Amino acid sequence: MLFLAPALLVYAALTAYPVLRTFYNSFFTIADIEQSKFVGFAHFIELASDKTFWAAVRNTAIWSALAPLLDVATGLLLALCLYAGVPFSRFLRVAWFTPVLLSYVVVGIMWVWIYNYDWGVINAALRAMGLASWAKSWLGDPSYALGALMITHAWKWAGFNMVVCLAALHSLPSEVLEAAELDNCGWYEKLVHVIVPMLWPTLLNLYILAFIGKMKVFDLVWIMTEGGPLWATETVSTYVYKRAFNWNTFDLGYPSAIAVVWFVVVVGFVVLFNVLFRRRERLEY
Repeated sequence: MLFLAPALLVYAALTAYPVLRTFYNSFFTIADIEQSKFVGFAHFIELASDKTFWAAVRNTAIWSALAPLLDVATGLLLALCLYAGVPFSRFLRVAWFTPVLLSYVVVGIMWVWIYNYDWGVINAALRAMGLASWAKSWLGDPSYALGALMITHAWKWAGFNMVVCLAALHSLPSEVLEAAELDNCGWYEKLVHVIVPMLWPTLLNLYILAFIGKMKVFDLVWIMTEGGPLWATETVSTYVYKRAFNWNTFDLGYPSAIAVVWFVVVVGFVVLFNVLFRRRERLEY
């Protein structure tokens, strides 16, 4: 027990206490450390009519559901290219994995430049091809901003998914693939009817891990758009941060209530996925 004491103290100081304190703060109006007023469930009731909060919930739900699909699909596509033995595969493996090593600050700033309306790479390429009418303010238009962030996130994490999918591809039983070839299965038929079904557990795990992580997304959104324009990319995490530190509301109780609600939602999804996985394992055995 003594060996665990230092780690437990660090956990209690950096994780357990902040969580418990957040639950406590959610029942108070806190102007500063010395001034607080007990309000019970008033903050939670106020959330029901907070339009910005529900916009943030909608954006976070869309992000959590769709962005993992793009991440995993892109990673699988890159892994299939390497598995098929495309030229310069060793170089491409390193190049495609490199964005994973970059911080969100670097990635965010770089893609803000790429999306720039006046001199960004995307709009410059469109104008060079005579498609100037297609040039958009990708991060300034509410219709495109969230999708642009998803593409940026997929660019960063596709390499990680590629490595996992490539390892899974190399672990597939060779006799099954050979049998498919003997049955005159083309590459598409083998991919759809043999490879993807055998990779399904790996793909599902990647999706669920990404889904849980994206429910807490903050850094990339904050760096690139700060939740704008017009709350089009506002997430629950960025809204909590704004209400706690940016808005002149002088109340830490309300953002604490938002954090508590979203904490319960995330934990609920984690428990749900664990139950579903256990049931699937029982069915398999």
